[in-house]
Amino acid sequence: MSSEVRDKSGLEAKTPVTPSSHIKNIPFSLAHGSRIGLFGGSFNPPHDGHDHIARLALTKLDLQEVWWLVSPQNPLKDAEDSSQFESRLMQTIKVANHPRFRVSDLEKRLGTKYSIEIIRILINRFPNARFVWIVGADNFIQLPLWHAWEDIMQEIPVAVFARPEHHLRAGLCKAAERFKSFRIPEHRAGALCDYRPPAWSLVMSQLHPASSTAIRHEAASDSTG
Repeated sequence: MSSEVRDKSGLEAKTPVTPSSHIKNIPFSLAHGSRIGLFGGSFNPPHDGHDHIARLALTKLDLQEVWWLVSPQNPLKDAEDSSQFESRLMQTIKVANHPRFRVSDLEKRLGTKYSIEIIRILINRFPNARFVWIVGADNFIQLPLWHAWEDIMQEIPVAVFARPEHHLRAGLCKAAERFKSFRIPEHRAGALCDYRPPAWSLVMSQLHPASSTAIRHEAASDSTG
């Protein structure tokens, strides 16, 4: 007997997870032209910097919602560097406290491993929606290390939000150079969802100092001190 179950979104789910009434799973349908930001990551741990980017995305990109897609495991990091999925999911729900945010375990349910997989699934599931992929500048700099990174740029508009120590480098990195002719000026970022990919914009803003790496290092120091 198959272990697959049907998620409330109507998508096939392979891996059941701990149910929670706080999880806002992906809706069954979306109105034509819905403007949705996809904010994927391991969120290990989630912090105010993530919340800062997501809130900026709502206004700067003129979005109706931001979907926080909590990944079971970052493919670029060792499994031991990631805390338990259920713990990260619950922490993300606490941080993403906004009526226009959805925190979803969809990647866990579907068993996807790479960002390009969930992007294609959602685009195919909601062909009339307008999606944009949200990343911090540090992740954009590392984008060429991602699986099928050029396909990501070809599949969905990408909004790159400035973060400490990375915002200047992001505009000169490999991904920026590869797709420099498709860069959208920041003053037009509010229409980024409307562009046919490839299209990306570097959104400068007041920088937030928080980072997951720093928080993990601080936690490790406290536990050993």
